[in-house]
Amino acid sequence: MNLPEPPLLVISDRSQARRPLVEIAEAAFRGGCRWFSLREKDLPAAGRRDLLCALVALGRPFGATVTAHEDIAAVVAAAAGGVHLPGGGDPAAARRQLPEGLIGVSTHTPEEAAAQLTAGADYATLSPIFLSPSKRGYGPAAGLNALTAAARLSPGPVIALGGIDEANAGACLAAGARGIAVMGEAMRAADPEEIVRRLLAAIAKK
Repeated sequence: MNLPEPPLLVISDRSQARRPLVEIAEAAFRGGCRWFSLREKDLPAAGRRDLLCALVALGRPFGATVTAHEDIAAVVAAAAGGVHLPGGGDPAAARRQLPEGLIGVSTHTPEEAAAQLTAGADYATLSPIFLSPSKRGYGPAAGLNALTAAARLSPGPVIALGGIDEANAGACLAAGARGIAVMGEAMRAADPEEIVRRLLAAIAKK
């Protein structure tokens, strides 16, 4: 399955957000983002489903793909674009529930990324590429060499995540990433629309 274009994934984290998630998502879409994932795993199921429905509706006029982390039931209920599975997730099982959905998996080593893409994931995030306050507790930064190794080993696209900003986004793509993902960079921004525009400009320069 083709990834959304441009290859920029914005992942939600309301614990870092300076504004309501719906406002941040709308600003991101206005800035050119066409791929947004709802990650709020601690929300009650009904609240997460309702928020996902709102985001799907918000993204529709922009042609944006809106996905959710882990919650396949919410994805089905909201007619969202797909699911992002945690490390060790089963993309084949997710595919049985979402035959037309975009399925991604979190990974932290090149070998893990390659294994998940071989198992049927449409993409794998590799993180943290750089040190990031959003990815505390995940060990040392993987670095650009890990991206190169993951791209070489993997039969599908690897998305760089963790400490990505406009200064290093191009380097991630040059190292072999198919796209980039950001969380705190967009959530903490005073102007998420401008941040997205700058990230997309950095991607375009690659």
